[in-house]
Amino acid sequence: MSHVKSFAIGNGDMYYIRHGSDNFTIIDCSLPPERIGSILAEISTQSEDKGITRFVSTHPDQDHIGGLVELDDHVGLHNFYCVKNAATKKDPTADFKRYCSLRDDTTKAFYLYKDCTRRWMNQSSENRGSAGLNVLWPITSDPDFKSALADAAAGMTPNNISCILQYTVVDGPRMLWMGDLETDFMEKIEDKVDIPKVDVLFAPHHGRTSGKVPRAWLELMDPGLVVIGEAPSEYLHYYAGYNTMTQNSCGDILFVTGDKKVHIYVADNAYSVNFLDDEGLDHEDGLYYIGTLGCHER
Repeated sequence: MSHVKSFAIGNGDMYYIRHGSDNFTIIDCSLPPERIGSILAEISTQSEDKGITRFVSTHPDQDHIGGLVELDDHVGLHNFYCVKNAATKKDPTADFKRYCSLRDDTTKAFYLYKDCTRRWMNQSSENRGSAGLNVLWPITSDPDFKSALADAAAGMTPNNISCILQYTVVDGPRMLWMGDLETDFMEKIEDKVDIPKVDVLFAPHHGRTSGKVPRAWLELMDPGLVVIGEAPSEYLHYYAGYNTMTQNSCGDILFVTGDKKVHIYVADNAYSVNFLDDEGLDHEDGLYYIGTLGCHER
């Protein structure tokens, strides 16, 4: 059993995975001032009995690395996963400077690319199981990706250097993160990414229309649930025809994996949807159970 938490923190993304194995993963960082203390305390509590803690940066935009200084100072990020890049900023924040320091530290950084392998990320050993994390993109030799890298190095948006990260639980759900990939870029690489069936898709670019997933990919994913992040409603793409949850409405979301299912909990006790099964579970970690999602057969 694993726990996956998606924080509702305004215009930004932050998640963690408390794996069923001896692993703990943080994906991106966005710490609003009013929640820094409580989120850092939760990260510490949830990871304290895990032997491996890693941080995965999908890309270095401020709304995905906000509070990185505080997180690193609090946790000590010794396993920093990112796409190899030379992104620059005209007016770098302290968080971006810390990102660059971690990114360029050969003792801490591990560079992500399609089908990369690493012990305990997706390889097991005698004393520790795999975290079930696999990278579907980037292909580092791809010309479109190289162009995105060049743009980021020139101080332009780093959105399209985002990795595509898959988390798979044995006999449980498959989840997918896509950073802030933009629609026009995804359409360029449509035929270059092996897209799997997905149980939970975290919509890229916080669910904005500018990052809507191409129809061809959605048909391949056949997502059981699309999680739409926080952004002004006029900028959101609502994925008509698919089951969705919007963090503007439900707040934090907790996913607890089970056998071929995932139990879902939210912060807002008045929030509900009509596509989940009710297994009558108790509330958990201060969040309210709203139902259970069945998973694709694999």
